[in-house]
Amino acid sequence: MGSETKTIHLTQTQLAQICTSTLWQQLMLTRMPCTDYSHFCQTADEVFAQLSETDWLEAFAGHPMIGDLATLQKKYSQGKHLSEQEQGQVTQASEGVLKDLLYYNQAYLEKFGFIFIICASKQSAEQILHQLQVRIRNNRNQELLNAATEQQKISHLRMEYYQ
Repeated sequence: MGSETKTIHLTQTQLAQICTSTLWQQLMLTRMPCTDYSHFCQTADEVFAQLSETDWLEAFAGHPMIGDLATLQKKYSQGKHLSEQEQGQVTQASEGVLKDLLYYNQAYLEKFGFIFIICASKQSAEQILHQLQVRIRNNRNQELLNAATEQQKISHLRMEYYQ
């Protein structure tokens, strides 16, 4: 018996739950349907390679600040359930770690002009805080690249829902 493949054809609303870059969504729509999950991921990566800094910043703006779970309820309802799953271990952090996350997240935002983006799945709040403390030392260009890489990881996790 051969394994069945599932054709993937998403709407813009569904794509927006994966990545909030409007250009990414529009380009993905023009390349639908994807023949299977592997093709879906490959297509997404090809489209990600076409994004400008402005597009990446739009994608980053679709995420709540790590540790700021109240933001999930107020602003990011379209991807709320996904972000809650991705940040699941952060909710178990001590108050001190959460305060440090908030402090360094604010400092990161002030320094770079966008929030700290990390694929938080399966990472503890302490691990995320460590990465934040390391990455805040980088220059803006390096952090834009780091955040874009993390955005792609997050998107791939969200894309698994549609396979």
